[in-house]
Amino acid sequence: MMTDQPSYIQLRYDDHGKKGRVARVTIANARKLNTMSTPLMEEFTAIFAELARDDSLLAVVLTGEGEKAFVGGANIDEMAGLDEHKARAFITRVHGCCNAVRQVPVPVIARINGYTLGAGLELAAACDLRIAVDSAVFGMPEVKLGIPSVVEAALLPGLIGWGRTRQILLLGENFSAAEAEKWGFVEKLVPAADLDAAVDDWLASLVECGPVSIRLQKKLIRDWEDLPLRAAVAAGIDSFATAWKGEEPRRMMDDFLKAREERRKAK
Repeated sequence: MMTDQPSYIQLRYDDHGKKGRVARVTIANARKLNTMSTPLMEEFTAIFAELARDDSLLAVVLTGEGEKAFVGGANIDEMAGLDEHKARAFITRVHGCCNAVRQVPVPVIARINGYTLGAGLELAAACDLRIAVDSAVFGMPEVKLGIPSVVEAALLPGLIGWGRTRQILLLGENFSAAEAEKWGFVEKLVPAADLDAAVDDWLASLVECGPVSIRLQKKLIRDWEDLPLRAAVAAGIDSFATAWKGEEPRRMMDDFLKAREERRKAK
């Protein structure tokens, strides 16, 4: 059926043969710094729901269109017209986007190419790994607009600690890419010209790992976020045993041992 509805999400795949494929998702609203409106968020969650069902998927790279912004936040023009009822529905959609990222069973890499503010920072926090250009700018300015920072901002204490979280949320001031790396929000900073190569280096490492073990590891990390220590350890034991239901550990360990023996013989 034909529709005049614009598409806000671009999706393409990199094929890695029998190993599977990598999805590259781009939020395509560069004219408005890739800000998140209701139509954009609805399309985003639908695509990520599709990705979550893809058994061939190895990883996802999430980025924003253009060179200025990853995601510049939620759409203020739309938020300005909210009332209490509409506000609840709107912020639930923001959470839905972040949760959709967290529910994908493979690693999601945030390719941060510029401004990452408000809902954009929450979306980046929902990703598993974050790599950013050294000119990126981060912030949670909601209190300067009369609203609190919510939903996946709750992930920030686990990433950067309570003190930095309070600083960011209560003052509403932007912070630099260098500070984001120093505080632990971003795992790696690179010049803009090196961003894609650095993402590809991470992808190359992920593709070499066991796809089943990677999915088990992501699920376990997510479980650890919600579990007390004793239960988290027990969940790890269950995950380790589950890995041995398939052939992946035996095959990969056999390959490792054979390669080690070949290296010994070559000496």
